[in-house]
Order: sequence, then structure tokens, then C-alpha cells
Amino acid sequence: MKKIKLLVLLAGRGAVGKKVRVTVRELANELNVSPQTVLRLLGEMEEEGLIKRLVEGKRTFIEVTPEGAGFLRDLCEEISKALSTGVIIGEVVSGLGEGAYYVKQYSPLIREYLGFEPYPGTLNVRVLFPKTVFDALCNARPVIIPGFTRGGRTFGDVKAYRVRIDSIEGAIVIPSRTVHPPKIAEIVAPVKLREKLGLRDGDRIRIEVVE
Repeated sequence: MKKIKLLVLLAGRGAVGKKVRVTVRELANELNVSPQTVLRLLGEMEEEGLIKRLVEGKRTFIEVTPEGAGFLRDLCEEISKALSTGVIIGEVVSGLGEGAYYVKQYSPLIREYLGFEPYPGTLNVRVLFPKTVFDALCNARPVIIPGFTRGGRTFGDVKAYRVRIDSIEGAIVIPSRTVHPPKIAEIVAPVKLREKLGLRDGDRIRIEVVE
């Protein structure tokens, strides 16, 4: 793991394809390890062909080789796959208190497009894994709940992604205009999830995206 962190650190310093000057002490401080550990890691990485190292007197220059850059590219692809498994780990949080109103407005359409009568309220979950709710949903196809006008007020389209929480079917809903940050997943379900699952603020929850 430290070797990967060091390679990422060097790439972040612009060492991909060109030599950059580094000091062992700076690298050690950034990795929170000893200078001896950095020297060992650099030696191993050089043997593996991930970097080239040039020492001129007291100055050290390091270049990430094409092999090293390829390793980082492949690692990035594997991480992207791991983050796109359709699983969200989150923490239950309190909402803004507006969920009940909007669920009531969209209730007939939720029933029509998602096939269940929604509980008048939403469960709000702060995403801990992956980075944002959009990372987990990037490979999922949403159900588009169309917007409408009622009482002179316009309600926009809503993207709904089917999910499952402890065998309970529901959906993450993302309005076309939302006040929630990308770290918050807003979930509608046919039951009051807090009550059904005994959830309180701060509880961890696992959400599966259903294709």
C-alpha cells in the first residue's frame, strides 16, 4: 500500500514521463514514514521498473516510467469498477422536513411508475461508500418520473433508481432541481424505513441498487 501511495505521490508531482527533483525527507513526511522506508520503497520500485532514479550529488531526480504510469492507469480502472458495484454504505441523517410534502405531490406518479404506494416521507442517507451517490448509480438505468404543474406550481422530472434495503424495495429519487448535495441519497419506500428497520440518525445502512 505504501508503494502505491508513493507512486501516486510522485505522479501527482508531475513525474510521469519526466524527471522531477525530490527529497527523501519530503516524501517521508508526506507518507508519514521514515526516510529509510522511502529509500527502500524507491529501490523496490526501481527494480520493478515503475520508476527511474537519478542521483546527482545531493540531488535526487525521479521519473515514473511508462510501466509505472500503466500500473496507475490499470489501478484506476479497477478502483472505478469496485466503486460501481451498485452498493451504497451510508449513515442515516435527518432531512430538511420537506420530503413528506413532495412525496405526497408525486405519490400518484410513484405508484404508476414504480409500482408501490410510497410512505409520505423519505429516508435520507449520507453516502460513505462510494464517494457520492452518483458513483453508485452510474451504471444503473433510472425510471424517469415526469414533471407536472399543479396549482400554478411546476414540479420537475425526477430520476428514480430502484434499490433494496434488507429485502425492502424502494427507490433513490433525484429531482431535476435538488437542494441535497451529492453525498445525500434520498429514498422513498412503501413503508416508513426508520420505523420498520429501527433506524436512528448515525446508524449505518447498506443499500443495493436493483437493475
